[in-house]
Amino acid sequence: METPVKYMCVLVFLVSMTIAGLNGVEGTAYYYGPCGKHDIEKEAEKLEPCTYAAQHRRVPIPEHCCTVMEKKVKNPGCLCAVLYSQTAYNAGVRPEIAVTIPKRCNIADRPVGYQCGDFTLP
Repeated sequence: METPVKYMCVLVFLVSMTIAGLNGVEGTAYYYGPCGKHDIEKEAEKLEPCTYAAQHRRVPIPEHCCTVMEKKVKNPGCLCAVLYSQTAYNAGVRPEIAVTIPKRCNIADRPVGYQCGDFTLP
């Protein structure tokens, strides 16, 4: 009689741990950064088409850059983290110019007035 109780306890424990693992344990969201589960440096690499436009204020912006930027402005916290990432710094991105790209791309749903470090998104 004692053995089935042990197996039942082990089974209940395994099922509860599986459910917790599949649903995510409360509090795990706090371990993720501003881009969620995505690595900021990898997200910065996706903005590679925007590099030249993020260095020079008056250059035309490639269409591919605007397409990528349109996705990024949906999460302004992630966008700011990307603009201040080591990858962006190494590429020569100037955050004070990079924050103007959504406006220069004429993205209608950009986060106007969002504070990004020392700069505000226009």
